[in-house]
Amino acid sequence: MEVSNKQVIYRDYITGFPKETDLVLNTSTISLKVPEESNGVLVKNLYLSCDPYMRILMRKVPDNNLFTCYIPGSPITGFGVARVLDSRHPNFKEGDLVWGTTAWEEYSLITTPETLIKIEHTDVPLSYYTGILSMPGMTAYAGFYELCSPRKGECVFISSAFGTVGQIVGQFAKLTGCYVVGSAGSKEKVDLLKNKLGFDAAFNYKEEHDLDAALKRYCPDGIDIYFDNVGGKMLDAVLLNMRPRGRIAACGMVSQYNLEEPEGVKNLIQVIYKQIRIEGLVVFNYYHLYPKFLDMILPHIREGKIVYFEEINEGLESGPAALIKLLSGRNVGKQVVVVARE
Repeated sequence: MEVSNKQVIYRDYITGFPKETDLVLNTSTISLKVPEESNGVLVKNLYLSCDPYMRILMRKVPDNNLFTCYIPGSPITGFGVARVLDSRHPNFKEGDLVWGTTAWEEYSLITTPETLIKIEHTDVPLSYYTGILSMPGMTAYAGFYELCSPRKGECVFISSAFGTVGQIVGQFAKLTGCYVVGSAGSKEKVDLLKNKLGFDAAFNYKEEHDLDAALKRYCPDGIDIYFDNVGGKMLDAVLLNMRPRGRIAACGMVSQYNLEEPEGVKNLIQVIYKQIRIEGLVVFNYYHLYPKFLDMILPHIREGKIVYFEEINEGLESGPAALIKLLSGRNVGKQVVVVARE
């Protein structure tokens, strides 16, 4: 049986800052049965995740081999939560809830179901599996604990601290007993970091003309751990303020995503002088830790020890605006697109 299938289509390659009109709505048809020759699964998408890395996929030529760029005229893809409607894969059956990479459409045939993760815990909101309980949460967990090896009393600085990953890293750091400072792009986000998420200090980077001076003001004894979501000028300033044997988790570089020519970093010699360790974070390398991550974070969520902000956008048609809102930094919380509620 074929049904109509609304989709969000990537119009064409993008230079500069993306616009809502770069993503268009389309309606096609899809069979609700997996083809006999496939070992895939057919899912009904429920929630879709807006994430900064999606801007990288809008480039014409990838600058790495980690991602497959979007194809003009095809639906964009991202992380989502879905229910299995039909399966020819032994690990999944009709009715299973899963999270993983899916297309921005109502129904998707997923031909690589081994990349999906089955959802076992449903006493928390399903939408959490687009963020705190999926790729962004695992990014925070692996980057902070595995790469940064935190110790009680250390100073942790997080850029883009009100992003989904930054929110979680900051709270992990507080649970560890660290002194936590974050930067964000608005007074509202700075206030939430300090008053709702428990950060010891936070500042609006847009109001700071001298980032080096700002970091010296908020981290007067230096930075032991930097969780980098921004890169560029912020990374350059942080290098001047790192303590000896500091650790930097290079998670994202959102300041560079819309530039045709990336900014240079001038202070890399500090890596030698201070014996700083910088390590790039590719979260897929840590998915084997997912059960351990859930065992750690779920009790904190259930007990209200970790706060999590979401912005819910109703309907697939709200997706383009939600994604552009995130990429422009105007969101306050994880941007979630609701395709269907159960």
